[in-house]
Amino acid sequence: MAQAAREISIRAVPGLPMVTAGDDLAAIIAGALAAAGMRIATGDVLVVAQKIVSKAEGRLVPLADVAPSPEAVALAAEVEKDPRLVELILSETDEVVRKRPGALIVRDRRGLVLANAGIDQSNVAHDGGEAALLLPADPDASARALAEGLGRLTGVQPAVIVADSLGRAWRMGTIGQAIGVHGLPALLDLRGRPDLFGRALQTSELGFADEVASAASLLMGQANEGCPVVLVRGIAMEEAPAGTARDLVRPRHMDLFR
Repeated sequence: MAQAAREISIRAVPGLPMVTAGDDLAAIIAGALAAAGMRIATGDVLVVAQKIVSKAEGRLVPLADVAPSPEAVALAAEVEKDPRLVELILSETDEVVRKRPGALIVRDRRGLVLANAGIDQSNVAHDGGEAALLLPADPDASARALAEGLGRLTGVQPAVIVADSLGRAWRMGTIGQAIGVHGLPALLDLRGRPDLFGRALQTSELGFADEVASAASLLMGQANEGCPVVLVRGIAMEEAPAGTARDLVRPRHMDLFR
């Protein structure tokens, strides 16, 4: 028997304003959806760029307010970065993994291994002087709050992914990845399922939320596209419990690249 065609739709939500500290992000997104004639349906996934979540949560830090410690000053000299920026990185870091001129790779307090603890200076206003944007303190909680807020405002609670662009140890380039997840499985364990020929899968685990985030990032872009919210429809939700982005963090004892 022929299989039915499968498809998903990925649509950027237009008309979102610049987000600032204290903004009600759920209300902003709900308003933009309504203005565009877009409705959330059961089973939809809303992928939201980390930057607007961080901005709404007041995670933008003026560098003029940062006093670097002696440790930050010494490390900044090694990696050739602004000591104030290095101080912010260390404040978010559990472990420095790699360092060299131009690069500082850390394991942050959320368990993510990434450059500069995810702290970024792109796509943030510098009108009042140089500033840096930190990741949300708890991206899973941010995703949950957004889902619940949108549920109250629209009557339908979507699954929500907070996405960021991260690099990988074994590949060039960055891709969209899930750093916050609510309402859908983050990691799917496919071990034991049969392949096309009936052989049981031995090692297959699918980074489900990462794949959705990566698809959405094609519309979000990396520069001045201005598309920080994407509605994904038609994802086949597995009969698996909803998870969090913490499910995607590889435990230290399984990390083969350090």
